[in-house]
Amino acid sequence: IMQVQSFAPHVLGHERILILGSMPGVASLQQQQYYAHPRNIFWRLMAELFTVDETMPYSQRLRAISEQGLALWDVYQQCFRPGSLDSAIDKRQASFNRIAELMQTQPSIRYIACNGQAAFKAMQRYLKLHHTELTETSFELFCLPSTSPANASMSYQQKFNAWQLLRELLEES
Repeated sequence: IMQVQSFAPHVLGHERILILGSMPGVASLQQQQYYAHPRNIFWRLMAELFTVDETMPYSQRLRAISEQGLALWDVYQQCFRPGSLDSAIDKRQASFNRIAELMQTQPSIRYIACNGQAAFKAMQRYLKLHHTELTETSFELFCLPSTSPANASMSYQQKFNAWQLLRELLEES
């Protein structure tokens, strides 16, 4: 069982939505890139929703989603997990990222969108433990269907329809 570390948050300072995964999978960790697995549909969704060219170099894709108002991070800072499945994360030994600190320093973030149920449940646990640190911040938390290839219960179109919420929230604000 391998100990894995998440990446630093990708936040340039004006984003309105923070997208939280649980922990990067093996392909992402190897490439040091969010959503690097070729069958993860995250970048395909960004291409369709925000016209972010998924063939651009990674750093340009990150900048492009930031310009749209999206920040990226993970709920867990480190954990023990064999392979890439969220269900394999040893939650007893996992440590959380400092989300409260990020929210305090990034007041433009009004929404936290969890990429899948595992991230959402981890974030709910985080909030129970750290709610006092988040009293000064105000945000809406919601769960979107996971973009992982492990989430095979929904069609691409169903996931796309759900993820359109991000565009709607950004158009409103």
